[in-house]
Amino acid sequence: MESISVFEMIKPGIGPSSSHTMGPWKAAQLFIELLKDQQVLYSVKGLRVFLYGALAKTGKGHGTDVAILMGLCGKDYKSIDRDSIFEKYHSIQILKQIELDGTHALSFDPDNDLIFNYTKSLDFHPNGMIFQAMTDTEQIIQQEYYSIGGGFIQEGNRNATVSIMHTCPYPCHHAYQVIEYCKKLNLTRFSDLVYLNERAWRSDDETNTMALAIWQIAKQAMFAGAYSEGILPGGLNVKRRAYALNQKLLNIKGELKNIDEWIEAIKKSPKDFTTVNKWVSCFALAVNEENASFGKIVTSPTNGACGVLPAVLMYAHCFTNANTTEDIIRFILVAGEVGTLFKKNATISAAMGGCQAEIGVSSAMSAAGLTEVLGGSPSQVLMAAEIAMEHHLGLTCDPIDGLVQIPCIERNTMGAIKAITAANIALESDPAEAKVSLDSVISTLWRTSLDMNEKYKETSEGGLAITVGLADC
Repeated sequence: MESISVFEMIKPGIGPSSSHTMGPWKAAQLFIELLKDQQVLYSVKGLRVFLYGALAKTGKGHGTDVAILMGLCGKDYKSIDRDSIFEKYHSIQILKQIELDGTHALSFDPDNDLIFNYTKSLDFHPNGMIFQAMTDTEQIIQQEYYSIGGGFIQEGNRNATVSIMHTCPYPCHHAYQVIEYCKKLNLTRFSDLVYLNERAWRSDDETNTMALAIWQIAKQAMFAGAYSEGILPGGLNVKRRAYALNQKLLNIKGELKNIDEWIEAIKKSPKDFTTVNKWVSCFALAVNEENASFGKIVTSPTNGACGVLPAVLMYAHCFTNANTTEDIIRFILVAGEVGTLFKKNATISAAMGGCQAEIGVSSAMSAAGLTEVLGGSPSQVLMAAEIAMEHHLGLTCDPIDGLVQIPCIERNTMGAIKAITAANIALESDPAEAKVSLDSVISTLWRTSLDMNEKYKETSEGGLAITVGLADC
């Protein structure tokens, strides 16, 4: 089984969806690279993109059309300015013209050349797409891609997001292997094992730098969301709530100058259960409101669940003694490694497994990270992940109108609170007495995913997406 770095599970991203925005964006970039490799980019005279299954059914609500056009234009979601995204998108709509890779202009009408196939799915995965280009010599260049969750792309039958196969010295493909290696190597901290394996990709110093860069993005997303008012885009008229909650909890007039001032003010706020609970909710709401607005966030392991990990990490930083730079790094390393267990043995795609595969996995990752920095043993870390995931099993994905807003934003607050609860239970428990293992829960997640009705897998054809009419919104 292929080893996966923690920074493939926790990475910089852009909203609103890792599978419906980041994935298609990457696929479009890959197709441009294919045209360049075949030296036909500048002879392309026509281009069409076909979207299938769940990718088509909720694509417009997730901004799939916008993402694909940005990728085809050669834009990078890691560096693009949010305001310029829609300026470019509307320009293509009005002019009926696109510049491939930002250099080669050709006629392109999104209404006719970007085709949503709502009734047909490709065989490999519900999130399928086909890019098709015609050259001036009538040559057809065609490639099939699948967005398999978390921004990962499958190109035909090949993983297109991992170019080099890595073999870790102590590969952890199952939870029981974590315990075996920690005992064999006499390691008392799970994160020490992760450090050893991450050396297959980079040095410890580079790993630390990447983890702190993730933390910086997470802080910026929380801060931006906490100081942004208004209505979220998409037509549901969902009002941002993090701003009002932040103002009420801080009880400070005016906006604080920077992130550090904001965090220090939070640390000085009351630490009663209700206040801390509201702060955790505020952190998660802030991130997911940014995500819903094409903001820069941390994909962890997906965008629909991107508020959970930052909220739990900020909770640890502001309200526990686990608030050092080392704690931040070790939290991220352990959370990411636990995420790889789900990716390898089940799924992190809502189109495959419902929201249990997104919020559930992110809650398990966060519970593991929190338990690690609060002094839990490797067995307690895995127990916390198991508890968090166990109580998300069966959670459906039913976004109203295909938007990552209702019920997705609030679900992140629930996932964060469950993660903290799971960590607290595990820290007060003896894992040797546990009846359910993390491996068995991951297996159950996969079996449940296979059994779940398709209408509850990010299609907006079941659950709240049907019982709550758009008129109610």
